[in-house]
Amino acid sequence: MPMKSKDISKFFRKGDRILNHLRKWFQISNPLNGRAYALIGFIAFGIKYTCDVLLAKLIFHRTWHLWDYVRGSNAFYLWDLQKQDAFFFASMLALAIPFMALGVTMTLRRLNTLKLSPWLVLIFFIPFINVPFLLGLACMQTSTQDTGLPYHWPTRKGIGALIPESGLASSLVAFGLTGILVTAAVALNSTTFKYYGWGLFVFLPFIQGLLAAWLYGYHRPHSFGECWIISMLSCGLAGIGLIAFALEGAICIVMASPLWLGVATVGAYIGSGIQEIRWRSIDKNLSLLLCVCAIPFLMGAEFAIRPPVPLLRATSTIDIHASSETVWRHVVAFSDLPPPKEWVFETGLAFPVRARIQGRGVGAIRHCEFSTGIFVEPIEIWNEPLLLRFSVTNTPAPMEEMSLYSHIEPPHLHGYMVSKEGQFLLKTLPDGSTRLEGTTWYEHNLWPASYWQLWSNYIIHQIHMRVLRHIKTLAENEQQNRDAYHR
Repeated sequence: MPMKSKDISKFFRKGDRILNHLRKWFQISNPLNGRAYALIGFIAFGIKYTCDVLLAKLIFHRTWHLWDYVRGSNAFYLWDLQKQDAFFFASMLALAIPFMALGVTMTLRRLNTLKLSPWLVLIFFIPFINVPFLLGLACMQTSTQDTGLPYHWPTRKGIGALIPESGLASSLVAFGLTGILVTAAVALNSTTFKYYGWGLFVFLPFIQGLLAAWLYGYHRPHSFGECWIISMLSCGLAGIGLIAFALEGAICIVMASPLWLGVATVGAYIGSGIQEIRWRSIDKNLSLLLCVCAIPFLMGAEFAIRPPVPLLRATSTIDIHASSETVWRHVVAFSDLPPPKEWVFETGLAFPVRARIQGRGVGAIRHCEFSTGIFVEPIEIWNEPLLLRFSVTNTPAPMEEMSLYSHIEPPHLHGYMVSKEGQFLLKTLPDGSTRLEGTTWYEHNLWPASYWQLWSNYIIHQIHMRVLRHIKTLAENEQQNRDAYHR
């Protein structure tokens, strides 16, 4: 039966109302209260997880668990996937796009409601930080829209009774308490979990910066610059505590500081921003308790998950004015290197001393002696004078920590940066000289992997160049002596 014009008009009006309603949902300027934001988030995540489980089981015949979201967040893990696994994760990513769009839109609406910077939506994509951040947005309340009560600063009740109102005293409490908290958390990680991941290097400094700024501005607001200084003082106090209690050495703290201070700055920015948002007393106390309790929980969760370790590669090259046959003899084994002049090795990082070999050809054992021990390298490919490739069966400590004590042994000195294979590739150039290329394949159990790879690649490159320059000197001297003899 054909529809009447009146029915058609009614149908389109109803459609317009639905579209207008949806348009309001995705309008950034439309306010969104904390309860609605949390409810949307929980429902959307529940639907997404259900869809992911069904997609994995029905289409790809595999299981999908909550911790797989953490494993899938590591870019190096995705790059090393086989073709079948890559197609699976590409499908999962395609399914996640509408949910990410919804999450970003609702987060922007919530940030706009709280009058916070919209750029904070980028935290939505950062593992470990995004969970407490989104929960914090749900707990935050404005002075009028969420409560209808007049704006006022917290009274000296609950946690407020422990925080002085004086600016100097509150700053001492803020960076003192957070510095001690972080030192204790690192001690817990070093003695119990012994895992150096996102929870330690991202979530912990974020909470440190946020809590330092939040405690400092508990009774009265302070500028971001003031809050940032307090958070940096907290980081400095934690660093001193780690050295004083022999939990870490100075060099490792320096290497971690760019990442740590950067993330703490983000936390301090958010902490300074929420000063102007009134929370009810129960919300403040509960939020602080959740932040503190989440630290060991997330560290333990990451320890239990243990994402797969990526195999990384570092390559260095040098041109040598000598024949490949001459260079080969000094590649296989070389005499004592002179004392290092590079500043990086003055910090305690391991450096090569000499190399010797037992046997000849495939199956021979090469021993590369470092300042901290010996690399044992069974030869796998002996293609004289073009390619020498070997596995690594023993890896000494990567460094000797600089500390107040004669010797300390943080867990990351053993099994966290491990060489797996190495090779020397020789190429004869048109002018008769040789291009020598040294490559190391290695693993490191430090996360975020992309940040720590910057350091590890730099260190390995310095080690490579120390060896390559020594081989260059030996080979060129031998070539010059041979040429002079023939003349």
